[in-house]
Amino acid sequence: LRTHQWCFILFNILLFHILLFGADLLEEYFLRSLPLSYTDAKTLEIRERARKLDMDPLKANLSYTVSSAATCSHQEIFLLVLVCSSPENRTRRNVIRQTWGNVTDARGYAVLTLFALGKPASITTQLEINEESQKHRDIIEGSFIDSPETQTHKMLMSVEWTVTFCPHARYILKTDEDLFVGIPSLAAYLLSLTQLEDIYIGRVVHQGVPNRDPESPGFVPFHQYSEEFYPDYCHGSAFVMSQDVARKVYVAAKEVPVSVPPDVFVGICAKKAGITPIHSSRFSGGKHISYNRCCYKFIFTSSNMKKDELFKDWKETSDGKDCSL
Repeated sequence: LRTHQWCFILFNILLFHILLFGADLLEEYFLRSLPLSYTDAKTLEIRERARKLDMDPLKANLSYTVSSAATCSHQEIFLLVLVCSSPENRTRRNVIRQTWGNVTDARGYAVLTLFALGKPASITTQLEINEESQKHRDIIEGSFIDSPETQTHKMLMSVEWTVTFCPHARYILKTDEDLFVGIPSLAAYLLSLTQLEDIYIGRVVHQGVPNRDPESPGFVPFHQYSEEFYPDYCHGSAFVMSQDVARKVYVAAKEVPVSVPPDVFVGICAKKAGITPIHSSRFSGGKHISYNRCCYKFIFTSSNMKKDELFKDWKETSDGKDCSL
């Protein structure tokens, strides 16, 4: 090939990579929230109360957890994965146990995956959950009926259980049950962080608008939340908190209405505690990422995964083969 033809080929390769990665870089730049101030007296109070939080009284006065065979065994957990699951979705939980939820070690650091759910309406389903819980010892069950209206209760229960029974978990990943989660890539990213506290990272939603439709299931009354926009928060499909953030959210939660969506709830608590959400486009949010082996070894999550697809994608991305540039 002539010189100008080689230049043309190289230019197109360069352009392809700029388009591929440039959008993510721009997105992360423009969605980066401004640091919050710690000078507010209420913020300082929340942070101090979280720092001095006494775990022993919490164990005797749980607000939401009714039963749990799950345990951290007092071990140092690097990444605690809490999967919000519906009581009836036993098949989906088994799929996760056989794929990405089967990872217990990342670069020598312990990973633990548990399932958070509310009580089912059916007694038969409850008996099945009891059996499943005793078999796998990875279920945290709340004292509330699991429904679309109680998902914020489930979120709060997950935070409460974490700070009470797993206080040595360095990071907590909250995720939904329909996701692919790249535990190795996420763990590698978390290990690279130099910031040790106030880690609240995911796909940041900027200027989310409260649902003011009284006929909608997600209706948020004006008297419950009066602002025009929600504060910046991480999309609820998946986000990571450090242990200190979980404690701060737990303390701040007493002053936040549970009528708002669960991810917004955490965002409001985080703002009250002076925590700024960190955006990463490697979290897919509610989007499904078209499968590519090397892409899936790089991203943290992909939503709306079908069972057969999850098995196939997990097998291919766990083959140990590296990806070329």
